[in-house]
Amino acid sequence: MTIFNKSALELYKGTLSTINVTLPLTLISSLLIVGCATDSRSTLTSKATASTAQSSSPLAYSYGVRPFYLINDMDESPLKEELQACKGQLPSKTNFSIAHRGAPLQLPEHTYDSYVASAQMGAGILECDVAFTNDGELVCRHAQNDLHTTTNILTTPLAKQCTVPPILDAKGELTNADRIECRTSDISAAQFKTLMGKMDAANKKATSISEYMNATAPWRTDLYSQNGKVLTLKEHIALARQLGMKHTPELKAPVVTMPFNDYRLNDYRQQLIDTYKAADVPASDVFAQSFNIEDLDYWIKNEPAYGDNAVYLVDDSNETAKDKTFDKNDATTWKHSLADIKARGINTIAPALWLLVTTDGHGKMLPSEYAKQAKANDLKIITWSIERSGPLTDGGDWYYSGLGDAINNDGDMMNYIDVLAQDVGVQGIFSDWPATVSYYANCKGLK
Repeated sequence: MTIFNKSALELYKGTLSTINVTLPLTLISSLLIVGCATDSRSTLTSKATASTAQSSSPLAYSYGVRPFYLINDMDESPLKEELQACKGQLPSKTNFSIAHRGAPLQLPEHTYDSYVASAQMGAGILECDVAFTNDGELVCRHAQNDLHTTTNILTTPLAKQCTVPPILDAKGELTNADRIECRTSDISAAQFKTLMGKMDAANKKATSISEYMNATAPWRTDLYSQNGKVLTLKEHIALARQLGMKHTPELKAPVVTMPFNDYRLNDYRQQLIDTYKAADVPASDVFAQSFNIEDLDYWIKNEPAYGDNAVYLVDDSNETAKDKTFDKNDATTWKHSLADIKARGINTIAPALWLLVTTDGHGKMLPSEYAKQAKANDLKIITWSIERSGPLTDGGDWYYSGLGDAINNDGDMMNYIDVLAQDVGVQGIFSDWPATVSYYANCKGLK
């Protein structure tokens, strides 16, 4: 099957897919551990079609146990006392808390259950990483080529259609675990919908399909991986609307050569925006993101209402100057100055957490030079991603780069959030477990 050279609106014809937002009982019971609040605003009606006017019960917000665990693990400090004093507060929705692929710390990313769980934890904005199928549908996947690690495709007949399918020898042993690659563009939207999402993991040394797939990190869980319903972007929009959440789609870089069957990069850029326009989602509720600065250039020029809210994602992979090593405190190592980024018409940047925070060498976290220059150039800042790492007893991983003297236990995550919010001045934080950020934001009165 191939992509036809149609506009996104032509591809969109018909009504939005209907999604019944009946909150899974297992999720409610697992999350409603400490305190809850309801919000009738979660029952929303689409302006676009009657098919999206689904009624749903008021959403029950809950923190669960994790924020309290993190606060109890903090070193004694005024911040710890302040956060402890909020333990009786009622959970509520906050746009400061952004769901990173849903709630993938414990539920499969970009699945129905994961999205609903993130809403229950108070996240006000929901992410869909956008990729395309071979018949021109946009779907929610973190990368165009991650189906082999985030879904069950290898256990289905669709595995044969993968760009690099699994190869079994005469003994039935898997021989190419380190090279398997399955793309959304290998299959149609209808075929994509037959898949089941799983926790993102793979054993690249496996000698069997089951061994390859059963590789979830020990600090995560497969307890909530039994349903794994995957969504198209249209379905995601309908669900976010019904959950009362705003939208932050990320246009993922194609791994195929573009044009792909006459489907051009500008078609892809425009289709993302057209899908929201066709669903009658106001531009003020959409924060389109990309690591490719040319994507933002396109939106700013061709869709200025949406371009005004567009978010430039930043890390060392796309913002390191030629022949340099990125240093968050040395502007000569940055590909673009913050002034140049602002001059392009970009209003919001989203650097990785560690780009925004440095230390004094004695355990105190401070805004980095990158953060200071962003603020000086009147750029709004959001950041990613809290709760994407294992235990922090050893100082954390990439997301905590350069902060080893300030990070030595899980409770330090709350200090990290506080510096980002109060000293750096971020307007939102992506999280793999949004309850952590929601608790902090509710306690501090951040809407």
